[in-house]
Amino acid sequence: MQLLDRPPASEGGRLYLGVRGRLAEEYRRVALAERPSGREARSENSVSLFCRSAPRPNFLKLKRITGHKSLHLQAQLEIAQGRGARATAYSKGGVMDKMAACGIEVSAQELVVALTGKKGEAVLHRFANTAVGHGQLLRVLTRGGKRVRVCMEATGMYGLDVALLLSAQEGIEVMVANPRAVRHFAQAMMQRSKNDQLDAVVLWEFVARMPFTAWARPEKNTLALWALARRLEALTKQCTAEKNRQHAAGASQAIPECVRRSIARTLRFLQREIKQLRAEALRCIAAEARLQKRYDLLRSVPGIGEASAMHILAELLLLPGDRDVRQWVAYAGLDPREYSSGTSVRKYTRISKVGNRHLRNSLYMPALVASRREPHLRGFYQHLLAQGKKKKPALTAVARKLLHAIYGMFRSGRAYDGALSYALPASALFPTVAPVQSRT
Repeated sequence: MQLLDRPPASEGGRLYLGVRGRLAEEYRRVALAERPSGREARSENSVSLFCRSAPRPNFLKLKRITGHKSLHLQAQLEIAQGRGARATAYSKGGVMDKMAACGIEVSAQELVVALTGKKGEAVLHRFANTAVGHGQLLRVLTRGGKRVRVCMEATGMYGLDVALLLSAQEGIEVMVANPRAVRHFAQAMMQRSKNDQLDAVVLWEFVARMPFTAWARPEKNTLALWALARRLEALTKQCTAEKNRQHAAGASQAIPECVRRSIARTLRFLQREIKQLRAEALRCIAAEARLQKRYDLLRSVPGIGEASAMHILAELLLLPGDRDVRQWVAYAGLDPREYSSGTSVRKYTRISKVGNRHLRNSLYMPALVASRREPHLRGFYQHLLAQGKKKKPALTAVARKLLHAIYGMFRSGRAYDGALSYALPASALFPTVAPVQSRT
């Protein structure tokens, strides 16, 4: 249109511009006649002929979830391009609930709590990490009879008491999240800083946005057995260290006699403590029929002795009953981790070790003994070596086989049967004997 304002250079140009101007004016008149008005003009499906660019498509708009909204992502209706029909990016299965979100950052001295406020924002509170502070936190969470979902990280002993207290209350659900998942969630939220207040808000966002998995509250006897097993593991490591010091001190004449006597006294003390704690752990197992039954099943496995059965049982009791065998393997960190991309990146596949290292360590010695003494697992171990596997990965595979066998025994209630773990070839079951040649 701006070309009509320019002065014509010649008669031919004046004729050309005049024709173009009349065509443009006719085009404008027809467009104005067909242009919708009123609500039709403001309809989101109408397209203007006079805008500088095409209308922007109504893409999915994600809203920040606050207040009593659903724990799933909420999506607005989007216009399907090319069809003019409305469609939802997320299913309507994520219904709204009325549970408030709460994130608790646990430290040795205090609890930093992020709780949903009246306007849906995160309101920070601070409580002492003591029995008195736990009671104050409970009163704040149960104020007004509201239902709350609490999320906290697995921080060991510092958060155990508050988790036990809150999980026992009506209307409060507790999730103990994996710190690795929470850290990656914070990175996805573009969280660059880290302090107790920000961590509490991240946990508050985590419980509101991510799928909720309720914490399986352990029973009192189970928790006692777990604490005894962890203490026995620590004392056993100290006893091994003292034995090494005793051996090193006895190899040198320059070490004073008082040092040798001190090491011997410490070693006797540790051995006495280990003996007492093992007896207490056996009493905890005998106090419950279910624990005693599982303990006897573990002792039926060749290679699992008294100490190993105690440690394995204590770690497996913390798992919820609805877990499958793959989740057991992942919990122990024995699942393989592949790292490949395209055709150029292909690293060596190793076990993830993202799990309970105490359970993984408790399975090592039984796997080592079973690979030598149990016929079926020894055959499985030799089979892996014949395929070119190294000894350490083959031994790790035997430990995984043992965990599969333990899972089956706990589910069926039957003692160990090596034939169910690995079927030996006929040549191993019935070895051929060479005929004896007569000398005549």
